[in-house]
Amino acid sequence: MNPQAKLIFVSSLLLGTTIVISSNHWITAWAGLEINTLAILPLISKSHHPRAIEAATKYFLTQAAASALLLFSSMTNAWHTGQWDITQMTHPTSCLILTSALAMKLGLVPFHFWFPEVLQGSPLITGLLLSTAMKLPPIALLYMTAQSLNPTVLTGMAILSAALGGWMGLNQTQIRKILAFSSISHLGWMAIILIYSPKLTLLNFYLYTLMTAAVFLTLNSTNTTKLSTLMTSWTKAPALSAMLMLTLLSLAGLPPLTGFLPKWLIIQELTKQEMTPAATIIALLSLLGLFFYLRLAYCATITLPPHSTNHMKQWHTNKPIPSSIAILTVLSTTLLPLSPMISPTI
Repeated sequence: MNPQAKLIFVSSLLLGTTIVISSNHWITAWAGLEINTLAILPLISKSHHPRAIEAATKYFLTQAAASALLLFSSMTNAWHTGQWDITQMTHPTSCLILTSALAMKLGLVPFHFWFPEVLQGSPLITGLLLSTAMKLPPIALLYMTAQSLNPTVLTGMAILSAALGGWMGLNQTQIRKILAFSSISHLGWMAIILIYSPKLTLLNFYLYTLMTAAVFLTLNSTNTTKLSTLMTSWTKAPALSAMLMLTLLSLAGLPPLTGFLPKWLIIQELTKQEMTPAATIIALLSLLGLFFYLRLAYCATITLPPHSTNHMKQWHTNKPIPSSIAILTVLSTTLLPLSPMISPTI
């Protein structure tokens, strides 16, 4: 892709996200979301592969439907209350439609079907943008309207997302699809705590972004898109594979690593809110995710390719590990001791 064109699309992404985050009026928020959607489409379909074109079409249709629903909910609210302010969303039907629209934007269950397909058809770096940067505007809108949303609907969606995200990722061999289902289950954790502690939702999103960026950049560096390729990456870049294993275990939420921090704080907050059954269910459902992260970690580091006489050994690459990957991996594994600093502010 032409560098000037790429610069325009990336600038538009930043512009759209900034407009959504800083807006008070529903129309400007909607305009920002539309700019974002239009800017990411060329980045999804830039390879001109039929799979990429299909992914871009699916993405466009779902996002257009979600934007129309968002506009409809804000207009219904304005009709009943005379308010276009984002924080003044008080009409119950409008709130319900808004929750559906933002769930469709994010890929929360039951509006999740488009996300794994779109991620599978996109290049790895675009996949990273779809999993992280494109989720920020809808999460910002959820954060601003958190007090108006229906707790029962959100909790139901969250538990279903954690369940289906873990379940459907179990039998996948394509890494991008596994990461898509991992994203869906993480969104479940963000949605369940949104009403009770919106700051925790943001903290979870920031840490998820950090860990997912480390995983996607590592996979892009080794040019890996499926499990069978991942099995041979150890011989090419042992240090990178070991770092990938730690980051994946952190995404799974294992205790000494960063990924455990948001899960721990969320379970603690849910217990304080007397939602112990929901906390127990979502904690047990995260074990499904743990299984496929362990499978990925096993393929990345413990499985070695078969060595037969006619097998050419792949030599270590002499390329140094990019500093961005090194920094992200360190942050993805070592931030748990910061929890005493974070806890009082949430």
